[in-house]
Order: sequence, then structure tokens, then C-alpha cells
Amino acid sequence: MGLSSTTCFSSPLLLLLTLQWGVVEVGAQQAFRTQPKNMTVRAGTTVMLRCEVLRPSGVVQWVKDGLLLGPQQSLPGFPRYSLLGDPKRGQYYLQIEKTELEDDAPYECQVGQSESSRAIISHTAWINVQIPPSKPYFELETTEPWVAGKSYTVTCIAPDAKPEAVITLFKDGVELTGVESFPMPGSEDKLQNTHATKEFMFLSSSDNGRELVCRAKNPALPRALETSLVMNVYFPPQHPVIQGLDREGLVKRGTMLKLVCVSQGGNPLATLHWTKNGEVISTSWEVDTESRRAISHLTLQVKPQDNQAELRCESVNQVTPVPLSSSRKITVLFEPEKVMVLGLFEAREGEEVTLCCYTSSSNPPVHIRWWLGFRELNTTVVNVEEGEHGGKTTMSNLTHIVSREENGLPLTCETFNKGTRFSKSQSNNLIVFYPPQKVWIEAPPPGLPLRSGTIIRLICFSSGGSPKGTLNWYKDGKALSDYPKQVPSDKGVSKELVVRLQPSDNMATYRCNATNKAKMVLNTSVKLMVQFPAVSVTIIAKQKELRRGQNLSLDCLSGSSNPQANISWSLGPTRLKGVDLPPKNTTFGGVSVRSTLSLPLSSQHHGQRITCQAYSSLLSEGVNTFYKLNVLYPPEFSPDHPQKIQVVEDETAILPLLVSANPDVVSCSWLYRKEELHKEMDPRYHFTESTVFEIWNVTRRDTGVYTVNCTNEVGSDNTTITLDVQYAPSVKMEKDPVYVDVGETADLFCVADANPIINTDMFSWKWLGEGEMEEMGEQSQDEATGQLTIQGATRAHAGRYQCTADNNIAPPASVAVQLVVRFKPELQKGPQWNKVASRGDGTRTAEVVCQGEGIPRLHFSWAKNGLPIDFIHPRYQEKTVREGSLHTSTVTVVNVSAALDYAVFTCTARNTLGEDTLNIQLLSTNQPDPPSEFRLVSFTHTSATLEWIPGFDGGLEQRFRVRYRWADSVSFLYVDVFPPRANIFIVTGLSPATTYNFSVNALNSMGESGYADNNSVLTITTKEWEGAVQEEDPLGEETRGLSLYQTVIMAVVGGAPLLALNWLGCFLCLRWKKRRGQTESKSSVSDGKKSKGDGSTVSTASSSTRYEVRELVNPAAQCTLLIDSGSEPDSSVYESYAGSSHYYYPTSDYRPSLYPHPEGAQGQDGRCYPLEPIGHEYEEVRDWGMYQDVLRLSLPLPPSQFDPRLPEQRREWRPPPPSYPQGSGRDMTAPQQPIRRKDPVVERRPERNNYDLPFELRGQLV
Repeated sequence: MGLSSTTCFSSPLLLLLTLQWGVVEVGAQQAFRTQPKNMTVRAGTTVMLRCEVLRPSGVVQWVKDGLLLGPQQSLPGFPRYSLLGDPKRGQYYLQIEKTELEDDAPYECQVGQSESSRAIISHTAWINVQIPPSKPYFELETTEPWVAGKSYTVTCIAPDAKPEAVITLFKDGVELTGVESFPMPGSEDKLQNTHATKEFMFLSSSDNGRELVCRAKNPALPRALETSLVMNVYFPPQHPVIQGLDREGLVKRGTMLKLVCVSQGGNPLATLHWTKNGEVISTSWEVDTESRRAISHLTLQVKPQDNQAELRCESVNQVTPVPLSSSRKITVLFEPEKVMVLGLFEAREGEEVTLCCYTSSSNPPVHIRWWLGFRELNTTVVNVEEGEHGGKTTMSNLTHIVSREENGLPLTCETFNKGTRFSKSQSNNLIVFYPPQKVWIEAPPPGLPLRSGTIIRLICFSSGGSPKGTLNWYKDGKALSDYPKQVPSDKGVSKELVVRLQPSDNMATYRCNATNKAKMVLNTSVKLMVQFPAVSVTIIAKQKELRRGQNLSLDCLSGSSNPQANISWSLGPTRLKGVDLPPKNTTFGGVSVRSTLSLPLSSQHHGQRITCQAYSSLLSEGVNTFYKLNVLYPPEFSPDHPQKIQVVEDETAILPLLVSANPDVVSCSWLYRKEELHKEMDPRYHFTESTVFEIWNVTRRDTGVYTVNCTNEVGSDNTTITLDVQYAPSVKMEKDPVYVDVGETADLFCVADANPIINTDMFSWKWLGEGEMEEMGEQSQDEATGQLTIQGATRAHAGRYQCTADNNIAPPASVAVQLVVRFKPELQKGPQWNKVASRGDGTRTAEVVCQGEGIPRLHFSWAKNGLPIDFIHPRYQEKTVREGSLHTSTVTVVNVSAALDYAVFTCTARNTLGEDTLNIQLLSTNQPDPPSEFRLVSFTHTSATLEWIPGFDGGLEQRFRVRYRWADSVSFLYVDVFPPRANIFIVTGLSPATTYNFSVNALNSMGESGYADNNSVLTITTKEWEGAVQEEDPLGEETRGLSLYQTVIMAVVGGAPLLALNWLGCFLCLRWKKRRGQTESKSSVSDGKKSKGDGSTVSTASSSTRYEVRELVNPAAQCTLLIDSGSEPDSSVYESYAGSSHYYYPTSDYRPSLYPHPEGAQGQDGRCYPLEPIGHEYEEVRDWGMYQDVLRLSLPLPPSQFDPRLPEQRREWRPPPPSYPQGSGRDMTAPQQPIRRKDPVVERRPERNNYDLPFELRGQLV
């Protein structure tokens, strides 16, 4: 092939090798027509090196920088390299796509030597790959901003270019001179970085904001690359300017002064702040970038304290050496805050008044003037002094002699500020004092009797005087302070004294005095006559301690009254009679009276009041008082004290104590059954402070009579309380269980322990068995006993009953009782009980089971062929097991002999009520009996659930097979039931709205039975599919519209080749197994289980174990069965050997593995393997495989969907339900029932001939 692509040779080395190899015989010498040339290209483009050879006879290769690239068109390791041109014409072009820096190298075209020519090498051609620079960028010597007046160096770098880039610098579009450029190595070999440096000397503020542009170019760039930088030069701002003040800086107090400070220029713009007298008052400012200035607004509420204050605005930025500032001083004009007049504005007539008017600090100082009415007073002295905040204070003194005519005139001090045009005055009225002129009293006429308690009004009047007179009242020379204020009028004043007359007002003198600041007093007086009842009533007791049964003596003394009062006694509403004594004179000009009373005492008098009243008939008014009786007596129980307390068990029983005594300190003790109760006796006992007795969680044992004894220091007493504890019922049965014969009357008695006992509806009965009892019996009650009477008891009445007692105290109590209905024996009968199968070779054991129900206990007896069995014989053993009413008697026959034991065993069960008999036939093992009562449980659109009752299993383990077909099917489909012993099965993979015929039969290792119910079939139509979404037909409308007939024809024609392959596979499988069977028949078994003999044959069983030849069965369908049971030649499960009395049987525990067994070709081991994983689905198969549809190749494939909603297959047999499920298809107008009909194919099937079996396996009796 020539030189390897991974071998590296240089051109001299190649020539040297050529010389060493010797001189090659020269024939037609190869030569170059065209040699490669140097080329310059941009990176990323395509370049082609041309090499054309005349008469090429050697291998042509390209060499890159001494490395052979190889002769292939697509060069290994170089995906961008390729050889182009026509080798027949000597064209060998090297094309490089998307050139890169690594392609920059020397290239040679070399032609290797051949038998007729020596090697040749072209000129070296260079490819120069031009690489554009990366985006240029600036490098600054410092990251800090530039400052005006300093110098800085800027460097622009254009990296990784080939050839090196040319850099030009511009400032605001003007190319800069004095730029120094120099190259530096790049990031890779052959690449270079270009550095361009420019130094800027003594920057100024005009350089700020200028744009620097760096432009880089090289031949690989179609246009130059640029990068830019904006120059940021810091410089200081201008001095600030304050706006908003006039030249003098005058400002009135209270003015909202608004000043603006403006600072122009600067980068960055200035930072501004305000100070007042050196103290910072504002640090807020704003900037205007367009006009390049900083502005700060100051708003100041001018106060007097701001007078002569200096306001300063300072500006500064990062490059200002010292802050720049501007200041203004303000002058505040303010008026005085206070104007005060000192001195008294009142004097007696003819006296002198002295006043002083004073103002606080103001700027400028104020001018003061005095006015009396409308007349200016000039007798003043003015004084001006320094005040606060740079202002002046002013004070003016006035002296004036008053007269009566000046009384009430205003005396005013007026101030005026020329600067602020402010005027303020302080004024008060001048008061001149002189005495009143007259005083008099308005009162009732003298000598008129007045009644005590009456309200009278005494009014004192005074006229004239300045000020008006002040009035004061006096009683018997004592001043009265508690009275209303005086009322002024035009010419004087008045003062009213309101008096509620009292006994002390009788013959009392009331005087009124009038005076003012002129210090002269005028007065007048009046005297009153008052009638009044007794001022007081007092009761005096002669005994200090009162006891029940004593006589009480009391005295009642009335105070002064005018006129004399009468004394009376009362006890509640009862009037008492006392003894009156002679009256006596006393205070306030009245008289006093006295009366005595005597009264015998009882306990009812305790706490009552005795009232004494002094009554005046003239005044129709009286006064009373009372004496409260404190009678000492021993404890006495209230008539309302309860005699009986009812409480529910487990609650708290409260025994109240209604007792009274004086003194009320009573000690009580409780007794129960003559024993005193204490808290320590029972934690449930609780005694409250009121001696109430509580029993917590009271029980029925606490019922009884409780006695309470109470004692105080006077005596003692006792009473009783009956406690009745009510509790929820508890029940028990009088007898459990209760026995009764069928047809007789059963009486169930339920006895309750409860308090209270409810005479009606206290007992209720309930049936605890399964289902509902229509007629449970008659219920009655006799006090605490409930009775349920069942007339004519049947077996249905047997079971558990519940008696519940409820006396309206929760919870109700219940008890269960078992009613046992005795009946004569009833044995289990049917196909599974009438036959027992076992091999009669003397090596097996058979169990003959007889099971029945009966009460009382059953006793079994056995007979064989009518003769009693002697169980002393060692080959016969009997065992009876009892579970409730179910009795099972099992006769075990050891070493079953066909000659001795194939017979009829008679089982007889007896009890006291009767007997029952069952004949059980012991047979040889045989094929099973057909199932019965084949029915439909439920169905859907793709499945049907079937159920049947198994028949006799023939003495061997049986399984079941379902056969079905539909109208368009060519033959039957067979499905083995899994689990094998199940009697309910779900057939899946059905088509919606399709009618199917189903049958079922049983199989065991001996063969198979006929189909269930005398070979009848079960017809079922599946439901229509409602939830399907039609899929888009890829074949179009024509295929979608094909009829079922056309679909079947197409499937048959298309599947015929595959079906032929299936037949061929099955034939080869059967032939191989037949050969293997013949080979095994010649072999011997060394353990003695199988004897040698020429007569050993493989039994083909009866023809009934195979499929009928008249049935159109697909041969491949045999592979769909779990166990064929004789359907294949090698499926023998029974062998016999001629010439020997010993027979060999396979193990009875043989259970084949139930793996998915779909239709398919047979392997080398004779097994059938699936073609595709579709077909029937079995949920409980261990490998979760799927059976393949037998007719998949020859019939239309019904949709096979796994439906997880199907119920689980049940393993146990249960009685058939009374009704069938109804269909729910859309076109079903009535409930769909399975249709039974005779299967003509099955009817033509020949009966099995038992004589085809060995003698010992035949079912006849010996």
C-alpha cells in the first residue's frame, strides 16, 4: 500500500532511502506537471495546493512540515484535509477547509518509487495563514480618575494577530501624534500583540469628556477594529453664589426665607452645604448635569434669634484643596413679644394710682403712650435699655389721682414699632371704690307658725356703692357659709338664703350684713317660729343575751318634739302594746316621752326587728327605730329538708344540709349504718365547708339511709336522708346454650340487674347470624326478666341471639346466647362425595370421607358391600373429627387392593333424632367427570368471567380447559385455566360487540371429561367499546372501509407462509421427540422403579384424549396449551409393562411449570417458543407472559388489551349466585343472558371405551 500515514520522513531521508534501495530499473519515469506554490490566505477560508503528476506509478502523498498525511482521500486525523482531483489524470490536490493557525506550515507533494520509476519530491510550498487580531483594549497606568494638571500614559493593545496589527489613536476624531508602537509575543506561537502608547501632559478641564479611539488593522481584517474610552478628568468647581437676599439683608420675624446656593462647573459636580454661625444646618443639594452646576436650596423660618446671623454656603469636590464658600449676614426686624402693665387699676375715691408699662426686646425699640378714656396722660417717665437678640426694651411709669367720675373708664398703654409697623396695646378699666346706700330683707310675716321640713326663702337686697355691696347671712350671730352666690342688678345686688326648717330654727334670728371695699357695714334681721316631730327615737334593752324561751324587756325614748308625740310598738306586721310614761320639756322648746315593752322569745324571733315609732297627729308625721333580735337556739332542720335523693351511678351524689342555728357555728357528722363517716374512710367522700356531704363516683353499694347530727354551743339535733342510686343494667342469660328440637318451642330468658326497672320496652332482641331473620319470635317482659319465645323452631333459627336491656341510663347492656336446634343427621352428597379413586396395586392408601351435620353428636358406622367393617383389621382405620355441628368420619384403607377394596362403602350417621346413609364407591383412578352448572359471572367489551362446579376428579389432580369460538373463526380456541384448580376464570383478548360460544371440561393425567352440562355451550355477546379513540388509519379511507370478509382473506393469504413454517416446526419437533422416546424405551432404570422387558410400550391412551379429527383445529394451536395431556405423542403420563404384575405410575405430585406458552416454532428440545409477545394474558403466571392467539396468522386479530379492572381470579369454589350480570352495551335493549345449546361437534364425538384401559383401571366392581 505504500508508506503509512503515521510515518514521518523528510525529503533528504527519502532520497537516502532511495539510494540505499538501489537503482530502480527506469521505465516510464514519473514527473511533475504542476508543483504547489506558496499561498497566503485568511483564517477560516478554504485553500487548495495543486500537484499534477505525469505517468504516476508510485504512491502520491502530501507532506506537512515533514509529516506524511497518507494517500487516502479523507486523511485520518485531519478532518478538514481532503485529496481532490482525478488520480487517473495525475491530479492530486490538497484542499484545507476553514484554515487555522496550525495550517501555517510548509507542504510538499511526494511520489513514492515504483518498479518502473524512482521517487520524486516537489518544491516546498508555504501556506501563510493570516489571523485577525482580537478586539483591542486600553490599559491605563492607574484605575483612579485623572486629575487636571497631571500627566498620564494610555496604552492600546491589539492581541493575537498575524501579521501584527497597525494601531492608530484618535482624540475626538483627530489622529494623535507621538504614539509609540511596538510588538509583543501573543498567546500562541506565530501570533503577536501590538502595543501603542501615548502620554497626555498636564490635563485640563477641557479634556474631560473627550473620546479616545484605538483603531487596529491587519491584512486578515476586512475592516479595522475599534475600541473607545471617554476621558474622565477631575477638576474643582467655581465659587458658590448665594441668591435670595437684598443688599441690606433685612428680614422680618416669621418670614419663610428661601435662599439658593449655586456652584458652577467641577468634575465631579460640587457637594454643597449650609452653615449658620459656623453650625451646619443643611447638607442636601442637587446637580444639573446638562448645565454642569450644583444647586442647594435653604428654607429658614426667621426668628429673633437669627438677628445678625451669618449664613454661609460651602462647595467642595474630590480635587478641591480647601472648601470654596460665600456668606451673607441677615438683620431681623421683630416686635416685642410681651407688653405688660404693672400696678393696681383700683383705688378709693381721692387716692393716687401708680402704673408701669413694660415691653420686651424689639428691633427697633417701640414708642409708648398712655390714655384714660379718650384723654392722653402725659405724667410719665420713659426708660430704654439693651434687650435680647440685639433689640431694645422700653419702660414708661404713670402717676394719677382718681375721682368717682373716672370709675369704669379704660386706662390704656399703647406701643408702636416703626420698623415692622407693629402696634400693640394693653388696657384695663379704672375702678374707684365708694360704699352702698341701703339694705333690706324679704321674709314670711313675723309670728307665723312654720312646719319642720318646710323650705323658706329669705332674700337680702343692697343698692348703690362701688363696687356693689357684698352680702353675708348670720344665724343667731353665727355666719352661714353654705348658701348661693349673690345676684347683681342695675343698681345693686341681692342674696337669697334657702332654708329647710329644722327643730333648731324654732325662735332663731337670721341677720344680713352689706359691705364693700369702701369698708362701711349696713345690716337688717328676722325671727322664725317652727313646729317639728320628735328629733330622735332610742330603744334600750335590759338583757345583754337573749335565749329561746326568755322574756324580753325594752324601753323606747323619743327626743324633743313640738307639739308632743305618741309612742307605738310593732314586730314585723304585728302591733305590740307598751306602757307610756309622763312627758318632759327638752331642747328647741319641745317635749320628750318614754314607753316600755315585754315579749317572750322563740327561735323564729331570731333576726327579726322590733320597731318603736314616735308619731305626731298634728303634723301627721312620725319617727321610728328598730331593735334586731339575736336569739340563741340549738340547730333546727328546715321543713324543706329533702328526705330522698336520687342519683345515677358513677356520678356525684350531693346530700344537702338545710339547718339553721344561733350561733351559726355548727358541727355536723354523718352516719351510715350506724357508723360515722370520715373522709379518710373512702377517697370518694367529700365534705364541703357548708357541711354538705358529697360522694364521688357513687355506686349501688352506697344506697341506704344516711343520718346527720348537728351541734352548736346551745344544743344539738339530727335528721335522715335516703340515697337511691340508679344504675345502668347488666344482663345475663338464664341458660346458655339453649337446646330445642326442630319444630318445638324455644324460650330464651334474659335477666337484668338495673335500677330503675322499666316495666315496658326495657328488653330488645337481635339476631346475630348471617342475613336477616324475618320472624324472630315473640318478645315479652316480667319485671327484670326478658323473654324471647320462638314457636316451631327450625334449623334457620339456630345461632346466636343478643339480648339488650335499656332502662334509659347509659350504656345499655347486652348478652349473647346460643340457640342450638337439634336435628337428625344430614350427610353431604354429590359427585365429590359419592366416589373415591385409588390405584389398586397394593401400594397406595385411600381415604373414604363421610361428612355430615347433626345435633346432638353423630355416631358413624361403616359397611362394605352391605357387611359391617371390622376396624380391628389393620388395613382399615376410622377417625371422626367434630367441628361444631359438622362431623367428618374418615376411613383410611391401607394398601388398596383392586380385588379386595374396590367396593361400595356405606356410611351411616346416627343420633337420638334419626339417621342418614351414604354409599361411596371406591374406584380405580380414571379421567374426571364433566363440570356442571357452567355459567357467566360478568363480561366487558374485551373479557368474560366464567364459573362452574367441578365434578369428580377421578382420584387425580384435575384441571380445566375452556374452549371458545366466534362466528368468523375457522376453529376452536383452547385456553388452560390457571391456577389449575380454579373454578372461575377470566377469558381476555375478546373483541367488542362479538358473540362467542364457550365450553369447559376437566382433565387429569388419565384423560379428559366431556364438556359441562351434557356438552352444552354458553353463548355470550361482549359489550361495545365506548371509551376508544379512533386512531388515524395510515392506509387511507380505502383500507378503512374493507369488509370483514376481505380482511380475513388478506390475513389468510398473508399468513399462509408463516403458517407453513409453523407446521414444519411442529412436525420436526414431534419427530425429534418420537426418536427420543424410542431411545429412552431401550434404556434401563438402575434403581428398580422401572423393570426391563420387551413388552414395555408407550400408551397412547384413548382417542378421546386427543382432539377430534373432524374438528378444524390449527395444528399450531396445540402449542398454546399448558399441558396437552396426550395431545402430543410424547405426552404419556401412564406406562404399563406386559408380563409383570407390578405396575409403574408417575408421581402424583407432578405439577408442570405454568410459563407462558404462546404459539410458535419448536426448538431443538421439542418445546414451542412464542413468535410474538401477544395473545391471551394471565395475571398470575409467574413470568407474566402472554399466550399467543392461535389463529393470529389465519384470522383477523381481535384487539387484545390488558384490563387491570378485571377482578382477581378466585381459587375457592362458591355456590353460583342467583342471578347473572346484565349487559351494558349501547345496542342491548334487554338484559343479556347466556344462551345454552348443544354443540353438534361435541355430540358427534365418540364415547371413550373403558376396555381400552388395563383391567385394574376400569371402574367396574369386582
